[in-house]
Amino acid sequence: MPPSASLGVLGGSGFYHFLDDVEQHTLDTPFGPPSAPVTFGRLHDRDVAFLPRHGAAHEHPPHRINYRANLWALHAFGVRRVLGPCAAGSLQPHVHPGDFVVCDQFVDRTWGRPGTFFDGPTANHVAFAEPYCPELRAALVAAARSREVRALDGGTVVVVQGPRFSTRAESRWHRAQGWEVVNMTQCPEAVLARELGMCYATVALITDYDAGIEDLDGAGPVSQETVFSISEENLGRLRQLLFTAIERIEPQDAASCACAAAPNGMVP
Repeated sequence: MPPSASLGVLGGSGFYHFLDDVEQHTLDTPFGPPSAPVTFGRLHDRDVAFLPRHGAAHEHPPHRINYRANLWALHAFGVRRVLGPCAAGSLQPHVHPGDFVVCDQFVDRTWGRPGTFFDGPTANHVAFAEPYCPELRAALVAAARSREVRALDGGTVVVVQGPRFSTRAESRWHRAQGWEVVNMTQCPEAVLARELGMCYATVALITDYDAGIEDLDGAGPVSQETVFSISEENLGRLRQLLFTAIERIEPQDAASCACAAAPNGMVP
C-alpha cells in the first residue's frame, strides 16, 4: 500500500531533509519525476511528507525545478496542506538577515516556467487574490511568537527568474515598490498548489540584504556562499519553527479556508 500524508513540507536552499526515521518513496508523474524522492515520517502523531524542491544535493536551480511534478507528487500521496519555506533576500532596512517573514502576497517576475496544470483543452482560471492560505499563515505566525522568533506577519515577496541575483537597479526598484523580500521559487509553486486545491503558505528565512541595500551590513553584494551559509546557520531555528507550526495545523477537511474550493472540482 502506498504511503499517505495530509501535510507536506517543501525544503528550500540548504534544507534537504526534515525528519529522522523516514521512509523514502519515488513516484513518476505526468510531468516527469519530482526533484527528489518523497520522504515520510511521523511528527506530533501524524504523517508528514517532505520533498526538497532543489533536489537532495541542490542539483536543480530555481528556473529548472519541475514544480508541476513536485506538487503533483505530493497531491498524489494525499498531501492537502503544504508549507513551502524558502530563503530570501531583504529589500527593506527593517527586515534583517536571520529574520523570518510569513509572506501574504507575491509579485511574479519569472518567465518561461510551466506555471499551470490547465494547458488545455480545459480552461480553469483560479482565484488568486490571496495567494497564501490564511490558516497556514496564522499557524506559522503563532509558532514564531510562541518560540519568541522574530517574524514579520505579512510581506510581499517579489519572485525573480534567477539563477542570477538582482542588479542594484532592479533591487532598488523592488524596494521602491514597498516589497519586503526577493526570492526565486515561490512562483509557480504557490499557484500550482492552488490549482490542485491544496492549502499553501511560506515562511521566508532572510539570508542577506539584496544588492540595492547591501551597504546596511557592510557585507557587500549578496553571493551564493552567503545565502547557503546563513541558511545552514539558521536551519535548526527553521525546523523548530515548522515543528511547532505543524502541531497547530488542522487537517484540510476541518479548515474554514477556501483553498480546496479553488479548482471548482476541476483538479486535472
